[in-house]
Amino acid sequence: MARGRLRVLLGAAPGVGKTYTMLEEGRRLHAEGRDVVVALVETHGRAATAAMVADLEVVPRADVTHRGMRLDEMDLDAVLRRAPELALVDELAHTNAPGSRNEKRWQDVHVLLDAGIDVISTVNIQHIESLHDVVQRITGIAQRETIPDHVLREADTVEVVDLSPQALRDRLAGGSVYPAERIDAALSNYFRLGNLTALRELALLWLADEVDQALQRYRAEQGIDASWEARERVVVTLTGGVEGETLLRRGARIATRSSGGELLAVHVTTQDGLRRGDPEALARQRALVEELGGTFHQVVGDDIPAALVDFAKAVNATQLVIGVSRRGRLQSALTGPGIGQSVIRAAGRIDVHVVNHAAAGGKLRLPQLGSALSTGRRVAGFALALTAGPLLAWLLAGAREEEQDLLTTDVLAFQLLVVIVALVGGLWPAVFAAVMSGLTLNFLFTDPIYTISIDEPVHAATIALYVIIAVLVSIVVDRAARQTRAARRAAAEAELLAMVAGSVLRGDDALQALVERAREAFGLESVALVDGGTVALRSGASTREPASIPVGDQATLQLHGRELAANERRLLGVIVAQLEAALERDDLAETASEVAPLAANDKVRTALLAAVSHDLRRPLAAAVAAVSGLRATGDMLADEDRDELLATAEESLEALTALLTDLLDVSRLQAGVLAISSTRVDPAAVVLAAVEELELSAAEVDLDLDAMDAAASTDVLADPVLLQRVLVNVLANARRHSPPDARVRIATSAFAGRVEVRIVDHGPGIPADRRDEVFVPFQRLGDTDNTTGLGLGLALSRGFVEGMGGTLEAEDTPGGGLTMVVTLHAADAAQESA
Repeated sequence: MARGRLRVLLGAAPGVGKTYTMLEEGRRLHAEGRDVVVALVETHGRAATAAMVADLEVVPRADVTHRGMRLDEMDLDAVLRRAPELALVDELAHTNAPGSRNEKRWQDVHVLLDAGIDVISTVNIQHIESLHDVVQRITGIAQRETIPDHVLREADTVEVVDLSPQALRDRLAGGSVYPAERIDAALSNYFRLGNLTALRELALLWLADEVDQALQRYRAEQGIDASWEARERVVVTLTGGVEGETLLRRGARIATRSSGGELLAVHVTTQDGLRRGDPEALARQRALVEELGGTFHQVVGDDIPAALVDFAKAVNATQLVIGVSRRGRLQSALTGPGIGQSVIRAAGRIDVHVVNHAAAGGKLRLPQLGSALSTGRRVAGFALALTAGPLLAWLLAGAREEEQDLLTTDVLAFQLLVVIVALVGGLWPAVFAAVMSGLTLNFLFTDPIYTISIDEPVHAATIALYVIIAVLVSIVVDRAARQTRAARRAAAEAELLAMVAGSVLRGDDALQALVERAREAFGLESVALVDGGTVALRSGASTREPASIPVGDQATLQLHGRELAANERRLLGVIVAQLEAALERDDLAETASEVAPLAANDKVRTALLAAVSHDLRRPLAAAVAAVSGLRATGDMLADEDRDELLATAEESLEALTALLTDLLDVSRLQAGVLAISSTRVDPAAVVLAAVEELELSAAEVDLDLDAMDAAASTDVLADPVLLQRVLVNVLANARRHSPPDARVRIATSAFAGRVEVRIVDHGPGIPADRRDEVFVPFQRLGDTDNTTGLGLGLALSRGFVEGMGGTLEAEDTPGGGLTMVVTLHAADAAQESA
């Protein structure tokens, strides 16, 4: 049996028309003769949506009973028995009621697909798992129902049902989305114009990314490596040279000109791990890539042009930006075509932009002949040529007295000397040895001897061959020396960075670790980081005049001790780049820490205004109405009516007093001036007082108190009044959220100098990722019962318990529900500690 096909209609927000579009498509296919049924549709009271269901067959829903409540869900078995060609299933991310066949509706849909039934379903962008945190930051609302990304990516078709933000707000204001009583709140919260615009962009970008991945999969399956110009992708090649920033900005301009263009930067390193280019410059260029909105990539390959082109084809690039070679024309002619020409030949249909820059090679610049060998080795090469040359001539001259025909041996011996000198001292000692060897052969071993005469061209060719051999061997030696030095530098950089990273992972401060490792790595007396004119960090001590190296715009690194060599300064650049990044991170963290309290205070202030304008208004209005009624018609009222008005006023004023008391306590907690008087208290006695204050019966509470056994009784060090308020708040919440036939369990226990009071309910519970929210002031976590207070109870309770040196935490109840655990110090343990 062929598997069914899944078509998902994706919306940016509720009300864009996903369900309507699904039903419209179902009606169209039904009119064409397809067997279509409505497996489940949520109309949400919208008349237009309900009217679309009229001509379609609807599979009755299944009744599911959970904790005394009747819930209706999609009847999966009934749909399977009906076996239509196409089933319409609304709200793909929905969580089924406990007791259903599957936990999630998308799992039900997979069962239908496996049965060969095509499915059209709907989902909103906020329900996609990978976007959950992004949507929460945009809207401030956490979604509890999510769908794994792979479910959508495995769908045969995903379509965005699009509606402009203003059009959606107009629909909402017209009553086409929510009932009248919810319109104002929706428009001023979730459905703000900025929220809807961001969600719409998120939905379109997600679909664009899905289309791009589908294209990549198709190209991989079909073995297509040629670029398809469906989207502009600009790849900028970085060598680590000074031209990198110019190339990046040019590439960014090219990507910006094409709407939706993408910028990628790539740096190629060789297989042996030797880094080419300036690591400090690469670090700056990587930061610039991120500022320009691009991505940085590093690939490995010995053939740099081939690696660049392979990367560009792999990412389906359309533009490739490279810089003009830094080599001159003469150097290019001597060493062959450069990277740029090789890339152009291999790029195929990819457009290659060769960008000029300040570091481009001059017209007639000669290749640099500087040696990578040390001065000591060059001196040793000259010394070897001066001593070994005469010694070899003396030995060969002595051999010539016995045998006259040894010219070939003489030439090869001096050639070996030239090669040895080139291996030891490099270019100039080898050239010196080659010239001296040619002259010695001409003077001592070529007729007429004891004269220097070049009558035949072959003698001049001998000297020229000596010089050519010396130059070639010296080039090989010089290149090997350069690679050896680069390998040592790369190993030193890697070792240094690994040491710094290890220090940070062990808990050391990043800046301090970098400063200390810099002093140790270069053997300096002291290293200091000066930020804003003051010494922020120092490692070691010294009275010498420091050498200063800039770190970013404001800081400098002061080095006390010996003068660093050029290769050491290159390695120091790696540390400076890391210091600059660490300083920037610290600045951002400091800014965030300054903003966080302001944001928290603003959030509390906003919630306080909302509470004062809503929750305090209700009891105040009731009290005013009762008192006004008594004043206006007090003489004409019956005794029962007068008593009822007085009772209403009394209850309202008591509620108002309690709310104001909570507000004052919250302000004291935040200001840190709450007065706590701790004394030795029996927790069982406080539990019983809290139960009595709430007037709970034995049918509502199950007590398991250690104090009922006098030998097991353990007192705590706490404020009895505040502890009773804590238990009353927590116990009232537990009772309110428990099923009517379930009892709240209260248990006390002592262990290791701590006493726990556990209040256990079997209500709906709270997801683990949202438990901290219940302790935030003015947060009722979805509780819409405005008669229960301002949402301050648990915030105050945690503050009271922490003020007494304890903790208040929430845990899962086995079998479902929530357990609040109050932990306090045992009185005896606290006194011993004191």
